[in-house]
This record gives sequence, structure tokens and C-alpha cells, in this order.
Amino acid sequence: MDVEHFARKELAEGADENTIINNLSAHILKFKSCSDEYARNFAKAVITEAKNSSGLTGDLFEYYHSGVGMGEFGVGSRGEGDFFAHRQLPKIIGKSGAEVGVDEMDDAGVVTAGGKYIINTVDGMHSRLSDFPFLAGFHVTRATLRDVYVMGAKPVAMISDIHVADDGDVAKVFDYTAGISVVSDMMNIPLVSGSTLRIGGDMVLGDRMTGCVGAVGVSEHLTARSSTVPGDILLMTEGAGGGTIATAAIYSGFPEVVEKTINLSFLKACEALLNSEVLSRIHSMTDVTNGGLRGDVYEMAETARCRIVIEESNLRDLVDPTVLKMLDALDIDYLGVSLDALLVVAPPEAADEIISVVQASGVKMRKIGYATEGPSDSKIILNGEMKDFVPEFRESAYTPLKKAVDKIPGDINDMKRRVEKAADEAVEKKMRIIAKLKERY
Repeated sequence: MDVEHFARKELAEGADENTIINNLSAHILKFKSCSDEYARNFAKAVITEAKNSSGLTGDLFEYYHSGVGMGEFGVGSRGEGDFFAHRQLPKIIGKSGAEVGVDEMDDAGVVTAGGKYIINTVDGMHSRLSDFPFLAGFHVTRATLRDVYVMGAKPVAMISDIHVADDGDVAKVFDYTAGISVVSDMMNIPLVSGSTLRIGGDMVLGDRMTGCVGAVGVSEHLTARSSTVPGDILLMTEGAGGGTIATAAIYSGFPEVVEKTINLSFLKACEALLNSEVLSRIHSMTDVTNGGLRGDVYEMAETARCRIVIEESNLRDLVDPTVLKMLDALDIDYLGVSLDALLVVAPPEAADEIISVVQASGVKMRKIGYATEGPSDSKIILNGEMKDFVPEFRESAYTPLKKAVDKIPGDINDMKRRVEKAADEAVEKKMRIIAKLKERY
């Protein structure tokens, strides 16, 4: 519980201060083993800080409000709303001079140094794995390494960040780190630094945990999404999912499925490709994560400015049977959820060698589609009929709560206009602050 938000909201609505103290104290007592006096003093201090920090004006204290909530717009839910929000970021960041920048919506960013490509990426842990820190650490580490590997790079170092709310057990930090270290040790990629903090300092009650793992890689050959060209074919490995599938399993009553997600198949397949001469013939790679295959090929088509066609007949066999059985039982669209499979795009003449290299590492792979001339869109062939293949507003609802809250907002276009306006306002603020700093320096 965010006690600061509670206090601000109550004050804004004109609630009596004593009433706020009484209500907030009651909430504090639910989370902390403390005296009534401690809880009331805590509540009074929160209210004092909320009052002192309210009403401040100017660029350093205010931001333009879009009136659109993160959950309402599906930010982080790997669908239409999330993709739209992320496409606003490049205009704020601007031209950075990177070889692969945020405007390309790729798995990682790339700069050059010492004649080599330096790949940088970061991934946040799955928010619903807060109570399962080892799983959170393991899966976020695999995720960030995947993003380096699919750029054709060898990961050389990792960093970690973890935040635990005030009432969380310190042991969460250790268990999370153990999950990271399993992957680090198995793949011989060192975890070299990080940060450990509390979520919101004293202002957030409970034991919620969040964090991320970042990675840096080095390469001489890039396999960015923009390198996809008409005539290429798409190859995909088998996938058993990661944090998303583990979450679906835990919260839907299929805990036995979690074991299937504890593997290094994706990373081993990438290592095999990086150590093979066939790497130079690969145009692009990505992991099937962002809203499932629906989201990834949609983004790839937009970035590469061509049409991508997926052949569904070859797909179901590439999902781990135990995982697929669970998804079918829960009526979860396997094409709209993260499978953590490797997607490789290459010329047709390189296909057999790529498949041979990957399968020699013990990972199944087959052709699932192709790129062709046409508009920047994605299609799927289902039962011989070509249909649109686009992400939903959110990724497939994969837990009971997600199914309960999964609804399409009333006016998506109006929300997009407001979100875009907020991004434009952020750009203008950035330029105002830069102008002031230039006057000083």
C-alpha cells in the first residue's frame, strides 16, 4: 500500500485531517507490529510531508497529466496500447547517434566503441513473481541475456537492481540474487554490480518486490530487426515460456508446469549460432516475448517495412506439450503470450544450416513463415486462409485477475491523443530545461 498516495488523495478530496490519521493508522497497523502511538505518529508524518510537497509549481515539480492510467492503457501488457506508448519515447529521447536506437523498437540498443558493436539492454522482472524471488531472478536474467544474444552478440557482463517494500523480508534480496546467479554461473556471464533499495522508502507498506537485470554484449555482426528483407524466411525454436508462463501456471493452479520454464535452451541455441559460421548469414533475430508472436512479428514488420506472413500449421508443435496443454485448458491464446522461443530471419538458402546448428544444441527448430513485399503489416495463414495477425489491445490474459480486468477501453483513439499530447509536453519541457542549462554552461 502506498501511504503517500492515500494521504494525497484524501487531502485532495477535502477529508478531515483527523479522519485521515485514523484511517491511515488502521492501515499501518494491518501491516506493522507496532503500537497505536507509533501508527498515529507515522500517519501524522505522512500527512505533513504530503501537505508540504503539494501545490509546488514549475517545470521541476509539475508534469502534464494525460488523464490516462497505465493499466487502463495497457502499458506493460504488451499489446496495442503498450506499443503506442513505447513509440512516444523516441521523440523524447531524440537522435542519439546509436547504431540501433530506441526508434527501431528492437530488443536492445547498440553503439560502437573500439571498432566493435556494444549491445546494451535491461529487462524488468515479472511483477507477479514478487512472492517467488528465485523465479523472478532466474527468468529476468534469461530475458535480458536473450535480448543481447538476438542482436548477434556475446553477453560479457550483467548488472542487477532490486527494490523491496518496507515490510519485505531481506531474504528476498538473496533469493532473487540466487536466481540470477544460477544463469550467470551456467552461462559463464558475470554479475558485476547492482543496486538494492526499498520501494518508496518508508512510504510503501507490504512486501512487494520489483527489480531488473541489465546486460552488456559485444559483437562484430548485428542481427537487428531492421535487417529483415522481402524473400527472407522465419525460423522458430521450441518454447516453454519464462516468467509469463510461470506466472500463469502458479496463479491458475498448474504449479507443475513451472519446472518446464527452468531451462537454458534459448541461450544454448544462441551460443551455438554465435559459434557457427552461419551467424554471418542471419539477417535478424528476436525472442518471442512482447505480446507473443502476434506482437513480435507486428513490430518486426513495422521496423523492417515489409509484410511478414506466418504459417500456423507449423506452430503448435513448437510449444512445449505440457505448457500448450495448460494454455488450451485455460483458453489462453498461445500466439498472444510470451513463449520465450527464438525467432531467426534469414535467406532461404541458409535455413538448413541454421536449423542444423540449433538442433545440434538439442533445441528443435522449424520454418514458420516468410517476409514479402507489401505494406508494413503481419498476416497469418489459418486453414489455408490468410488473415490479419496483429496484437490485441493487451497480450493474452493469462491469470484469473488478468481475465477479470481484461476489457477494451471505451475510446482508444481519444486515449492515444491524450497520451501523445503528454509525450509532446515532455519534449517541450526537456527543451526548456536544456535551454536554461545552456545559458548557465
